Amino acid sequence: GSLLRRTDAETPSPVTVISTADIQATGYTTFADVVRTLSADNSGTLPTSFGLAFAAGSSGVALRGLTVNSTLVLIDGRRAANYALADDGVRSFVDLNTIPIDAVERIEVLKDGASSIYGADAIAGVINVMLKQNYQGRESKLEVGDSTRGGGSSEHFNASAGIGDLNTDRYNAMVSFEYQRDGRILFTSRPFPYNTNDLSSIGGLNLSAGQPANLSGSYAATVTPGTLSTPGMLTSGTPNAGAVAQLLSRCVAGQTQVADPAQGTYCSWQNGVFGQLDDQPAETRVGLYSRVAARISENATAYVNASYYQNQVNIDLAPAQIEFGTPNNTNFLALPPVLPTGALNPNDPFANAACAATNSCPYALINYAFGDIGSTIIEKNHNLRLVAGVKGDLGGWSYDSALVVNHSWLGTTWYGLLSYKQLLNDVTNGTYNFVNPAANSAATRAALAPALPKTSTTDLDSVDFRATRELAQLPGGPLGLGLGVEGRYEAQDDPNLNPNNDVQALGISQTIGSRTVFAGYAELGLPIVRHLEMNVSGRFDHYSDFGNSTTPKVGIKWTPLRQLALRTTYSRGFRAPSFAENGSSESLGYITFTPQTQASAWAALHNNDAYTNPYSLGLQNSANPSIQPEKSESGTFGVVFEPVGFANVSADYYVIKKTNVIVPPDTATGLSEYFAGKPTPGYVIALDNPDPQFPNAPPRPTVVASGYLNANSLQTDGIDIDLRLRANLPGTLRYRGDISATKILSWKMTFPGSPPVEQQYVGTEAPYILSSGAGTPRYRAHFDNTFTIGPATVTGTARYVSGMDQTGVDATGSTTACLYGTNIAKCHIASFTVLDLTGDYKFTDRIGASWAVLNVTNRLPPLNPANYAGVNYNPTYHFAGILGRYWRLGLSVQF
Repeated sequence: GSLLRRTDAETPSPVTVISTADIQATGYTTFADVVRTLSADNSGTLPTSFGLAFAAGSSGVALRGLTVNSTLVLIDGRRAANYALADDGVRSFVDLNTIPIDAVERIEVLKDGASSIYGADAIAGVINVMLKQNYQGRESKLEVGDSTRGGGSSEHFNASAGIGDLNTDRYNAMVSFEYQRDGRILFTSRPFPYNTNDLSSIGGLNLSAGQPANLSGSYAATVTPGTLSTPGMLTSGTPNAGAVAQLLSRCVAGQTQVADPAQGTYCSWQNGVFGQLDDQPAETRVGLYSRVAARISENATAYVNASYYQNQVNIDLAPAQIEFGTPNNTNFLALPPVLPTGALNPNDPFANAACAATNSCPYALINYAFGDIGSTIIEKNHNLRLVAGVKGDLGGWSYDSALVVNHSWLGTTWYGLLSYKQLLNDVTNGTYNFVNPAANSAATRAALAPALPKTSTTDLDSVDFRATRELAQLPGGPLGLGLGVEGRYEAQDDPNLNPNNDVQALGISQTIGSRTVFAGYAELGLPIVRHLEMNVSGRFDHYSDFGNSTTPKVGIKWTPLRQLALRTTYSRGFRAPSFAENGSSESLGYITFTPQTQASAWAALHNNDAYTNPYSLGLQNSANPSIQPEKSESGTFGVVFEPVGFANVSADYYVIKKTNVIVPPDTATGLSEYFAGKPTPGYVIALDNPDPQFPNAPPRPTVVASGYLNANSLQTDGIDIDLRLRANLPGTLRYRGDISATKILSWKMTFPGSPPVEQQYVGTEAPYILSSGAGTPRYRAHFDNTFTIGPATVTGTARYVSGMDQTGVDATGSTTACLYGTNIAKCHIASFTVLDLTGDYKFTDRIGASWAVLNVTNRLPPLNPANYAGVNYNPTYHFAGILGRYWRLGLSVQF
């Protein structure tokens, strides 16, 4: 967070440094896993395991719970290109999966605003990744791991080589290669209740697939006799009074036939029983990092860094359902009794020659899952980054200037989604065989569910110049000055995979935009007296698409005693609108909506029938060219206390207030107005077909559409505590202990109104919409204990996440309404603690071994059935529980 060099590690701003030894001690082999264990990472953080996220295949960090777009990720102090897909179709961020962990020298985590130096997006803090720069030697490492519950096996290989020493040889060249494969984890491979959608045995809902009333089919189709409410429109089916479903064929193995007087006969099954639906998608990473540096004079060094990283994620999904509400409503699709040729439709068992002669045959309302068509997403991300620069000393100044060219391109291919036009064609002409799906030809399946490829790109090109020098001597030390200028070009092109709204069940995600940014910034380091220092900085940014921004910051540190320091900062910041917010863009995504608890009065009008069961509600947002940047004010106040040489503790209070927060209108408000029968200004609400059992009752909404606006304010505050212990014990035994904990006191969103509407999210599963159901736990903490004796090192780590109420006021408008349909587990998600053990042993100076046992106790995650990113659990904070006890062994060799 500073341009100026300093010898004192404790700055006015709270900073955490993660060394290579710390990374090794975690037992993790990816940069994303290491960073997302930070106690300050909270609501809006993005795990790779959420395969149905808008930004599928990526991982992002969200310091202070301000989502991924308020934490700036830098590489060697400079910006990197964002992931080509935006989180929730709107939030731009750097994909942590494209940072090579084996090339990392250290990670600097600034837990304070830093827009005064780095510009936009640094409202919550900065993750600065420092890569190796003067590496000598040759080393390779191989690691393998697996879960004792099965699935998720991994291999990780790294080879690095470096020659030359900048200090003695005047040059250095290094290269590092990295490969990692993580196997998939099927959700059916985990124990109850994480392998089923039927929680009726423990007081929950039975949401097993196959139930006709839930618009969920099985591999054996069901049909219900009915008519068309609109003649000639096959999507307007209406079941006959009292009619129930019947099977077209037998249930396949793995599905159970159920006879339900209310629904009829159908095949019940769990979505993943046939090998679909992952708790962890299969992932393969390959990366290459290289650096060449040379001293071109006694006071100048030129360098070139080049890296290429490829990350592929294969996400297996449940099969496509014939019934879906968007973008075309097929929830009441009916098979015609007679084909255009005049022949009886073999898929309609209610058709016969007698009724065909009088044009009185019933239509067949169909419910079916396309088990013969596999459903998969393949995300293949490429990231190419080149940095060329020169740094040195000249005329009393220390300078660093660099050119950055960073291009990212993502190939996305969806398989198994249905073409609406082809579906209607197949239904009309009887082309698809619903009675015996195995008889369908490959050509029929390919026409109905064609592969859907697209390539999305982002670019970041920048040039900057920074310089620092000492201006004068003050009583406390040298007065330091830092100056810098920067120019950069940013662009994103994410085409719409569904431009004609022909693909069923596919959300919209389209973002196109580009801009240039020019900035100048300055910093003063003022050691006023021996024990009092001040840091003042400011930055001016000009954006081609919205205008200017000026952001100052001031920090003060007072050390009244050698063992005690007090520190405080105040800063202003801003977040530039993403291209999804002010460019040419729109997005459509889905949340799980539970009418029986979130709209109970409306559900009562339907007698709480199956029409009111949980379903996927679409949320559609569109860009606003007039949107303005978010503004922020933030402050910290902290104490650093070192009573003895082996113990250091710091406690820092932080507060951040954002105004002009860019959001769509509050979804809960729009829904409440609709269910209350009121007008819905600012919203466009698409409706489903009426409930067959209560056709005169208001139908359920399928999509809530609105545009982004600057409306809200957001304020959060909390406390960070860090304790570091270092001790030399008897003999060669050494101990290192680290405790890092964050408590969020408040995380509050305020909506305009008279009076304003406040929503408190901390300790609940809110923001349910913006955090993908992850929620905002009040506490996160980890406690690391490392013992070293001779060539052996052992680390034990406890990681803790506090519990949350399973409520989400942003989705329900109520602080008490349970997001799930029943009061299961008292509508509460329990806390989660996981214990890890890791270690390494050096056999010789050149050969070493490492080991890890993660989740030693094999603890399962807390139950969270309202979460829509995982099956009955929260993958954002509790994935270690699904992974289970995980062992890893490694061997390293230096040549």
